[in-house]
Amino acid sequence: MGVCKERIVKSAFLVVGVILVLSCCKVKKMTLDGSKAVFSDFNALSETFLEKVRKGHDVKTIQMQLAGATVDELATSLKTDAQRYAFWINIYNAYIITTLRKHPEYYDDKDGFFTENRMTIAGETISFDKIEHGILRRSQWKLGLGYIRKWFPNAFERKLRVRKRDFRIHFALNCGAKDCPPVAIYTPERVNEQLNEGTTSYLRKTTKIDSKSERVSVTPLFNWFRGDFGGKSGTKKILKNFGLIESNRSIEIAYSGYDWTLNIDNFIDF
Repeated sequence: MGVCKERIVKSAFLVVGVILVLSCCKVKKMTLDGSKAVFSDFNALSETFLEKVRKGHDVKTIQMQLAGATVDELATSLKTDAQRYAFWINIYNAYIITTLRKHPEYYDDKDGFFTENRMTIAGETISFDKIEHGILRRSQWKLGLGYIRKWFPNAFERKLRVRKRDFRIHFALNCGAKDCPPVAIYTPERVNEQLNEGTTSYLRKTTKIDSKSERVSVTPLFNWFRGDFGGKSGTKKILKNFGLIESNRSIEIAYSGYDWTLNIDNFIDF
């Protein structure tokens, strides 16, 4: 019995020792160099990602962290629409820039550029269209003009998409072309204010008013995604709400062209 008891005591000490060692050596969440962002804070990770892209710094570590995360980790971190909008806008714009800097020839086939899977997020390789139409436009069919939803979005999309569509994202996503909105770093705390500023700035730049003919020429984004804006009547309300026109009663809406000339590194602060 004495020998048995001694063995039990030694075993107990051994187990306690192993537990202590493991607790001391527990893997900690990664902290990015020069940042307070931890791996579980995906909004901060996306902000750091875009800031490093802006400065021309290496972003491979961040891309690996995004790829190695899980869908559940993303969903837990991105609980609100404010968090989801800020994160996905930053991710979209950061990958647009990094991809086109490395492979500007991809832009020769614009449809393929947006539809092909080019980035890995939470273990799934996805396309720019997946982010724009699946997540940020809440599973809209790309060719549905904003009126037709996708029938069978996958689990990744259903779990991470925004809960409510917001037309202002069209003035925040940078597609790499000259007429695309400039790139800003979005934060969940200020995303509503930032989207307002970005929309106001873009509309002032792209809206041409002919007071004599009561004709307003607007960006073709209003036409391509007309359902997101509420059609022509909704477009008029938006122009009025953002101070571009005084009345929407007798205004005629016309759509301008779009300059697809490649133009990356188009940044703005607000």
